[in-house]
Amino acid sequence: MAKILIIEDDLTFSQLLEGFLSKHGHEPYLAHNVKNALKILTQDTFDLMLVDYRLPDGTGLDILSHIREKGLNYPLVIMTSFNDVRTAVKSIQLGAIDYITKPVNPDELLMIINGAFEKKEIKADIPSTTNTDFIKGRSSTADKLYAHIDLVAPTDMSVIIQGESGTGKEYAARILHAQSKRSKKPFIAIDCGALSRDLAASELFGHVKGAFTGAINDKKGQFEAAEGGTLFLDEVGNLSYEVQIKLLRALQERVIQPLGSTKQIAVNVRIITATNDDLLNSIQNGEFREDLYHRLNEFKILLPALRDRGKDLELFIDHFIRLSNTELGRNVQKLSQPVRDLLLKYDWPGNLRELKNVIKRMVLLTPTDTAGIESLPEEMILSISQTPKPSGSDLKAINESNEKTLIIETLIKVKYNKSKAAKLLNIDRKTLYSKIERYEIE
Repeated sequence: MAKILIIEDDLTFSQLLEGFLSKHGHEPYLAHNVKNALKILTQDTFDLMLVDYRLPDGTGLDILSHIREKGLNYPLVIMTSFNDVRTAVKSIQLGAIDYITKPVNPDELLMIINGAFEKKEIKADIPSTTNTDFIKGRSSTADKLYAHIDLVAPTDMSVIIQGESGTGKEYAARILHAQSKRSKKPFIAIDCGALSRDLAASELFGHVKGAFTGAINDKKGQFEAAEGGTLFLDEVGNLSYEVQIKLLRALQERVIQPLGSTKQIAVNVRIITATNDDLLNSIQNGEFREDLYHRLNEFKILLPALRDRGKDLELFIDHFIRLSNTELGRNVQKLSQPVRDLLLKYDWPGNLRELKNVIKRMVLLTPTDTAGIESLPEEMILSISQTPKPSGSDLKAINESNEKTLIIETLIKVKYNKSKAAKLLNIDRKTLYSKIERYEIE
């Protein structure tokens, strides 16, 4: 049984979620706005949080920021009905573990909840780079990427891995570690974006008893935990200026000093960092130290976005289908042509992470061996199908654009049952087929 905090302002929907989670053996609690949720979080602890993105007095990002500032380690899933995966990507950058779009599919919700707990358990281990989630691309872009990795991995050079959210920066770091002389030693990954300003120094360098309020015991930092191995600092640009100074000293002098201690500890650790932004911009804005940047940037690896990886996309689609079949007990062998076309046209702002989630959901919703268009998220179909609104005062063009959008939305709503769609649109089937052909709706 898991304690799950639901933060949702739609009373009917929150009660439905409460009943559904209770039925499946969980212990749900409800909050209907940011203020109420923050109050509850001061009084109780939870195993998971389901948070609506848009709330009456703020957004789900306010909740994310709060738990990060307080150093709370609660898996958080964002729920959004705004059909914008970019919102979800931003949430994941700030520490959310996943997202789900409304209307919520019950099986998908259970899959995400179970996956959240699996991630929490796995994180305590040190996964190897033989993880079945990983697959190499075969494009010229991928060849160049792995040539760079092969070149720098055996060295002790500090590496910055730069790429959009979801491009696989931690996997690249694990490969660097696995191919290094330090491969038998620990690989420790830290999400700097999830560290509060107050706890970041303690997490990295440790502290002694009494160093600050709540420090009831001595604690080893992650530098010591990674001794002889590799320390991976994800989203390093989020570290406060004060912690950047301590990190620079650790790199220059190869020693750390736990908070509250006068003792210096020698460390032998390779540093790999990752960022989804160019740190040069942060330097210009006075948010990141230039001297630290040069220490970290002995070698830079740029991870390409999924939309720039050409034929690799088809390889990744097939790979994630195989993984999802195994995990979910399905047997999806084929994609209908509209599904394959849509997957290849979509621009994948969430990159590999988004692709994996979409494919897993598709497989879950496909009981046969062929995935149909109804198994894909509605917002994804709309983002591909919608044509840009015509500008100017061409009334005919504007009306045609609106008509096409309405037909697409109706088809999605009725899962492409054309008889039902024609009835809802108040036209006969022959007229609907004619318009589908005219507007080239797949």
